[in-house]
Amino acid sequence: MPKLTHPRTADFRPTHVVPPHGMPAWEAPDPARPTVPLDPLLPVQLVERLGDWGHIRCANGWAAWVDGRHLVAVPQDPPVADAAPATAVDPRPLLASVEEALADYRSAVEELAGGGLDGESFQDRTRELRIGLVVDGESMWVYDPEEGRWLYGDGRHLSTYATDRTAAGEDIGHAPTRLAAPKGEPS
Repeated sequence: MPKLTHPRTADFRPTHVVPPHGMPAWEAPDPARPTVPLDPLLPVQLVERLGDWGHIRCANGWAAWVDGRHLVAVPQDPPVADAAPATAVDPRPLLASVEEALADYRSAVEELAGGGLDGESFQDRTRELRIGLVVDGESMWVYDPEEGRWLYGDGRHLSTYATDRTAAGEDIGHAPTRLAAPKGEPS
């Protein structure tokens, strides 16, 4: 099994996001070594390129190889809310909903670990939970599951960073994310 690494969170700065339809991933730059696909719009850091292959890392330190041609580049500087504060999105309600969803998930994990839930009941209880949060100093990327979008925040305002809805507003769904690090870390 490949070794998973967990670098310091401060080392993670998203350079790309996964396309809105998600994408397949591989343990190594070899089509014969697939792993679980990546979630749509997952923020990733492109660490290395090898032809069309891209070695990516996620905020939790897990890594995989992807078809680097399909990654969506993010701006060098994250978007800044240009709207007046009165019309900008206040981050506090969304952060409160992230805390609530995380507490619900933690509670389900505790019940599962304590034998109060079986695997199927755990899946049923957590099926609708979707949480995404990356905090890097004053910068924050947070997922809003009600609107199906990632937002960037500077502590005062949030602005849309990417969305997983089609132009018509239809939800395109998502795949589970579990990444495996390739053998041999890049230098």
